[in-house]
Amino acid sequence: MENFWNKLTTPFFALAPMEDVTDTSFREIVLRLSHPDYLHVLYTEFTNTDGLCHPIGRDKVKSRLVVNDSEKALLKEKKVKLVAQIWGNNPEKFYEATKYIDENYDFDGIDINMGCPVKKVVKQGSCSALIKFPDLAGEIIQATKEATKLPVSIKTRTGFTKHITEEWIDFLLTQEPAAIILHTRTQKMQTDFPAEWEEMGKAFDVRNNCKPHIPLIGNGDLFSIQAAQEMHQKYPIEGFMIGRGIFHNPWFFNPDFVPSIDHKLNALLDHSRLYIETWGPHRNFQVLKRFFKIYVNDFNGASSLRAQLMETNNLEEVEKTIQSFKKNSLI
Repeated sequence: MENFWNKLTTPFFALAPMEDVTDTSFREIVLRLSHPDYLHVLYTEFTNTDGLCHPIGRDKVKSRLVVNDSEKALLKEKKVKLVAQIWGNNPEKFYEATKYIDENYDFDGIDINMGCPVKKVVKQGSCSALIKFPDLAGEIIQATKEATKLPVSIKTRTGFTKHITEEWIDFLLTQEPAAIILHTRTQKMQTDFPAEWEEMGKAFDVRNNCKPHIPLIGNGDLFSIQAAQEMHQKYPIEGFMIGRGIFHNPWFFNPDFVPSIDHKLNALLDHSRLYIETWGPHRNFQVLKRFFKIYVNDFNGASSLRAQLMETNNLEEVEKTIQSFKKNSLI
């Protein structure tokens, strides 16, 4: 299968995989709100390879791979690619999990998580901890590639406790991944320090000298399309991945659109209804509340409305709260 990463118009844009965020319902909302010129790749939530390889564990983690029919239709309409991201530390499990995904789903690519900095994950020797063990990382990459014809990309960081950007990127390039997504922080930096894009310059030079055909995508502290485009002038990499920026503005990938209060509240309602329609009682309603703040902001009464919404416990209460606000505010 051809590597779709090489077919995207430069610079392209992707939404980062985020736990309890990028499920099928939120991805669909982002698709609805985005302009096709500015959104090209979406990711699933992180899916654990050990869980996928275990008969009981599989039922617990495969919800992260759910793709609603309505999302599928929008992906096709807007020509956006969807990548499944997996994590773990055992090459055999990566092979088996990738085989399972390949045979049971219809994703456009597989991505290996070598970047998540969360301490409980790192303690297992997974994700960004793999930067410390390049031999194991290489085995995982090759096992995953052997299990599928889909393009296999890697999302990673510039180092563990300190930047080793040139050394690490040089090693990854020898593994011939379909693409490398580089978050310009180390694991130790978490999000406590600004992303250091100077490291992207180092990675860019290494890639150009070693494997210029492998796309390089940058990630870290990009809060507008304009900021990414300006960064592209300095570091002309192939693409940019957006993470926390989507929480500042769900219309991130539609930069010329200025949403009204009504647009924001209707998007919140659409998201809430789709979330409940998708998951029903199988996913905690409280998870949905983390999204309320991204829609309810920057207008009179937003703080009070947000406080009221945080007290809701079901879809009916969310709808009543929004309807009451609209009525009293004459929206």
